[in-house]
Amino acid sequence: MRFARFLVVAAVAICLSTVTNSAEERLLKVVGPWEIGGIDPAQSGYIFSRLQVAETLVSADPTGKLIPALAEQWSASEDGLAWRFTIRADATFHDGTPVTAEAAAASLRRAQAGVGVLTQVPISEIAAEGRDVVVRLEKPFAALPAYLVNFGNIILAPASYDASGKVTKIIGSGPYKVKSLTPPLKLELENSGNWWGGAPEISEVSYLAVGQGETRALMAESGEADLVFSMLPVSVERLKRNPKLDVKIATIPRTRILKVNAASPFFDDVEERRAISYAIDRAGIAKAILRNPDLDATQLFPPALAGWHVSDLPPLERNLDAARRLLAEAGWEPGSDGILGQDGERFSVTLLTYSNWPELPPIATALQAQLREVGIDVEVSVGNSSEIPSRHRDGTLEMALISRLYSIVPDPTGTLLQDYGPEGSEWGAMGWSSDELLVLVDKLVATSDSQERAPLQRRAIELLQEELPSIPITWSELAIVANQRIAGVQVDPLEVNYGLASIRWAD
Repeated sequence: MRFARFLVVAAVAICLSTVTNSAEERLLKVVGPWEIGGIDPAQSGYIFSRLQVAETLVSADPTGKLIPALAEQWSASEDGLAWRFTIRADATFHDGTPVTAEAAAASLRRAQAGVGVLTQVPISEIAAEGRDVVVRLEKPFAALPAYLVNFGNIILAPASYDASGKVTKIIGSGPYKVKSLTPPLKLELENSGNWWGGAPEISEVSYLAVGQGETRALMAESGEADLVFSMLPVSVERLKRNPKLDVKIATIPRTRILKVNAASPFFDDVEERRAISYAIDRAGIAKAILRNPDLDATQLFPPALAGWHVSDLPPLERNLDAARRLLAEAGWEPGSDGILGQDGERFSVTLLTYSNWPELPPIATALQAQLREVGIDVEVSVGNSSEIPSRHRDGTLEMALISRLYSIVPDPTGTLLQDYGPEGSEWGAMGWSSDELLVLVDKLVATSDSQERAPLQRRAIELLQEELPSIPITWSELAIVANQRIAGVQVDPLEVNYGLASIRWAD
C-alpha cells in the first residue's frame, strides 16, 4: 500500500516538474478537482475568475455582500431601467492596454449573446459612455449587479477575441496573468505586474486539476501541493492530524440534488417524486459518507443562504411506508422480484453522476440501495459531468445526482430563474415548470427591498418543497487543506475568489 502511494505521489511530482527550490522562482502549487474545459468564459470562466486572472465589474465578499471590482461604483436610474457602472481609472489589461468602458461593454455584449446567466436579464442595450458601462433594460431588474459577479461575465481585453468574436486567449486584468495553459489539467500563472490592487504576495502559481480525491490528499500530505481544494470527508479526518497541514472547512451554498426527468413516466406524477424523497435516508448518507449528520438537506437551500432557508418549513424526511403508499396510489405494483411495475414497464432507471466531486459516486450507491427498498431498480453510471447536460438536451436523462452551487449569482434568484424557467435548464428542472414560480421570480428580480422579497422568497421555497422538480439530498461543506509553509489562506463560501494574491510564504 505504501509503495502504491509512493508511485502516485511520484507521478504527480513529474506533472509538477516545473517546481524549483530557488527563492526567485518559488511556486505556489494549487490543486483542485476542476478541469479546464476550454477558454470560453461561459465554459471555464470560473477557473480564471477564482484564480484571479480575469475580473468582473462587480464581486462579492464571503458573506455575499456585493463589492466593487473593475467597476468602482454603480447606480440605477429612478425607474430602474438603466444602470451605470463606472470603470476604475487605474485598471489595466495584461497586454498593457487600459480597461475601458468600451472594452467592458464589448465583453458583456458577447456574454449576453452566449449561453451564460446574462441571457436571463431583460437587456435592451449595453453601451459605453465615457468611463461608464451603461446597461439599459426592458423592465426593472434589481438583481443585475449580482448577475455581473458571475464568472461568465469576466471582462477580457479586445485582443482576447478573433475577428468572429471567439475567445482565443485569456487576457484579463487580475493580479495574475496566464503563463501557460495545457487543457484540461494544467494552468501556470505569473504576476501580471500591473494590477490596480497592488502586486500579489506570491508571484508564481501553478494549478493542477486532479480528479481523484485521495490523490489530492496524498499531494497535500507529501508537500507536492501547497493548497488543495475539495477534500473527501474521510481524508479530512486524517489530514487534520498532520501537524504540517491546516484544514479549513466552511459550509457553502451548494446542495447535492437528484435531478429527475419529470416528463418521464417514472417521475411525471408529483406523488412519485415525493415517494422518491421519502425513500431517501439523508441523515444516514450525511453521517456515513460526509461525516457530518447536520448536512442532511431537509430543504433545497442550506442555512448558509440567509433569507432563503426557511427554519419552520416542514422538513424532507425518510418514511418508507409513505413512499410505498404514494407509489401504489400512482399505479405502481410490485412484481415477483420486488421491483415495481406499471402497464408492463418496470420501474428501472439509470442514475448518472460524476467524480469531479468525489463524494457523489458513493452517495449514488447509497441511493441505489435505499430506492431498492421501495421497489425501484437503479443502475448507477459514473461518467463525465458533461454527460448530464448532453442527456438533458437530447431528452434521454432519467435521473442524475449533481452538486449544484446556488451562488453562481450571489442572489439565488438568479439560479431559480435559470434552473426553473419555462424550459428548465441543464442543471435544473427537466420536464417541469410552474407559472406561479415564474411570477414569483419576476417579482423578486424587480425589487431589492428585503421586506417585499421575504414573502416571495418563502413562497418560492415552499413551492419547490411541494413539487420537488429537484430532490435535495445533502448540503455541502468545502474543505481546503493548506501547507503551513503558506499563510493568509481564506475560504470563500461562495467560491467566487480564492484570494491567491493575499497568500504569502510563512517560512
